[in-house]
Amino acid sequence: MAVSLRPLAAEHLDDLTPVFDDPDVLRFTRLPVPPPPGYARTWLDRYEAGRLDGTREAFAVMDEDGRFVGLALAVDIDREGREVELGYIVAPGARGRGVASEMLDQLTRWAFDELGALRVTLIIDVENAASSKVAERCGYVLEGVMRSSYLKDDVRVDAGLWSRLPSDP
Repeated sequence: MAVSLRPLAAEHLDDLTPVFDDPDVLRFTRLPVPPPPGYARTWLDRYEAGRLDGTREAFAVMDEDGRFVGLALAVDIDREGREVELGYIVAPGARGRGVASEMLDQLTRWAFDELGALRVTLIIDVENAASSKVAERCGYVLEGVMRSSYLKDDVRVDAGLWSRLPSDP
């Protein structure tokens, strides 16, 4: 599926609500459960501030008809170390159509081409098999599993650390 990445902006706030309410998104991301009132605006503000200081970026992913189909994220940009952690979320109604692979491919190229990244990483809950398949399809290499890696709502998870280098095929 053809998609395009556009800087996430206030015009996309209404599109975030169904994504932030989705049980799989809440399960496999670092979003709070449940998201507090006004969270979409707070979240957008954080990414807009990161855009200004160069530490993070968020894109709305649109299909060929201009419909919102997901989020492509640079969760953490380390400009000095030239390393970027990426993330992606597919809107519930757009799943199973190749959106995740296309958005991750474009986001990865953006990190290498626009940011000059020398290492791009993904952190994926080991129980999120669909996301792990996307990472593998997009040329990422599983480096290992970080046991009990991060805290969310008093639950720690095992997460795979995936990476790509510009020299990877």
